[in-house]
Amino acid sequence: MTTRMRQAVVLLAVGVIGPAAGVVGWMQLGGAEDGQTRTASVDAALRLPRIYPDYRDLVIPPNIAPLNFRIDEPGQRFRVRMKGRQGSPVELTGRSPKIEIPIKAWRRLLFENRGHEFVTQISVRDATGQWHDYQPFVNRVAEEQIDRYLAYRRLRPDSLYYRDIGVYQRDLQTYDERVVLHGRWFREGCVNCHSFWNGTTDQMTLGFRSDYGDATLLIQKGQVSVVGTRFGHTTWHPSGRVVAFSQFDIRLFYHTARSQTRDAMEFDSLLGYFRVDTKSLHTAPQIADKAQLETHPYWSPDGKYLYFASARMLWNHKTAFPPKRFDEVRYDMKRVPYDVDTDTWGEVETVLSSEDTGKSILTPRVSPDGRFVLFCMCNYGCFALYQPESDLYLLDLKSGQYKRLDCNSEFAESWHAWSRNGRWIVFSSKRPTGVFTRLFLCHIDADGNTSKPFLLPQRDPSFYDDFLYMYNVPEFATAPVQISPRKLVQAVRSAPRIEVDAITSPTPSAPSERQRPYAPDFD
Repeated sequence: MTTRMRQAVVLLAVGVIGPAAGVVGWMQLGGAEDGQTRTASVDAALRLPRIYPDYRDLVIPPNIAPLNFRIDEPGQRFRVRMKGRQGSPVELTGRSPKIEIPIKAWRRLLFENRGHEFVTQISVRDATGQWHDYQPFVNRVAEEQIDRYLAYRRLRPDSLYYRDIGVYQRDLQTYDERVVLHGRWFREGCVNCHSFWNGTTDQMTLGFRSDYGDATLLIQKGQVSVVGTRFGHTTWHPSGRVVAFSQFDIRLFYHTARSQTRDAMEFDSLLGYFRVDTKSLHTAPQIADKAQLETHPYWSPDGKYLYFASARMLWNHKTAFPPKRFDEVRYDMKRVPYDVDTDTWGEVETVLSSEDTGKSILTPRVSPDGRFVLFCMCNYGCFALYQPESDLYLLDLKSGQYKRLDCNSEFAESWHAWSRNGRWIVFSSKRPTGVFTRLFLCHIDADGNTSKPFLLPQRDPSFYDDFLYMYNVPEFATAPVQISPRKLVQAVRSAPRIEVDAITSPTPSAPSERQRPYAPDFD
């Protein structure tokens, strides 16, 4: 926002709320408990108020839950006034710096100002009874809605083994969060790699590892089947007839001379696919080259291409771990044509080369309109979340040009997903501490420009202060997962497996799988 625009906003807000900046005047503060006239100082209007989370200067969905925040300014009473060009303002006054906005008033504010801006003015009363008005800030309500539901994994930062890991779903219009499936319900198992077909939850997959075996839940219109193999990173073909996935041997190791001590790598990996229509498991030379490491598959919205990350394997299976050249592994973005009717694959082509970018290219996600690919890049390997240098990028498939997005921070950005209308993205970030991954939402326009990202809102604005869990693998959905957790647990424990012929799998490593830490359980 330019200086002239910000001055205009300040004058507009002061015209609504109080006297001109820098002048101490008299005004009646609405909502005062004793109804008395009080002195209101606006000398604080020279700067913006400190609030947490930072919900200032945003583009927000018209159907998002209230962006509750905490005023981090000293004071004994606090006042917030939100006013758009249409409708009545939302006014809150109280003794607590925690601002919890009534959901009905918030929805009305967003509905009446959809496509337009609204101004928020914060005032704080000090111990002398004087009110200080801070510089107003502006948020804009987008025209485009965000998908109402968001699914993700929650786990602790010390999850080297199966412990306290679950897949949850959140209603973004409210604060309702529900468990889809939790590992503690089946002997501290692991739940991972959930994937929806076209953003709908009546057809989905959900992987698990446990004492009951390693397998994948296949949910179709309220019915649960269990495929007798574990899918890794998973993506549904738009037709709903095929599920592509990765299989891998992931190992964790530690550095002794880096700020980020933990690291992980795929010692071996390949891609496979499951034909839902024939209940059969397959792979192909194009996506299971023994000289390559293939991972992170994702279908184009027309189903004609499978995008994935691929790197040359720089070691053999007898190499000591970690291999000496682990930090030389850089992934390219590739794609391969596929015909779902004939079940045939074309020739692999490189979409973006790590030789050109100088970085490792990971998790390609094609936009719903097929124009862009959202991906992240880090210095090496395929575990961006362990590298603070990891950032989000956008590739324009028409021009072949890519750019670093404005939504990045100094900390690691990794797991990301598109909304169904292509106007919102969600991603995990380790900001602001570098330790815990949190989920951020961000508007992206038709030209691929991002707005300022904002933290997933919670009812209590101090929620994240002592929330010692992390989020990963966020996935938008247009409806909640309807099948009950009880039915999923019963399937894990006792449902018969759909037996499939094994595909060529990565070379197993010692110790046993149950003892070995796997990266899907990491943060």
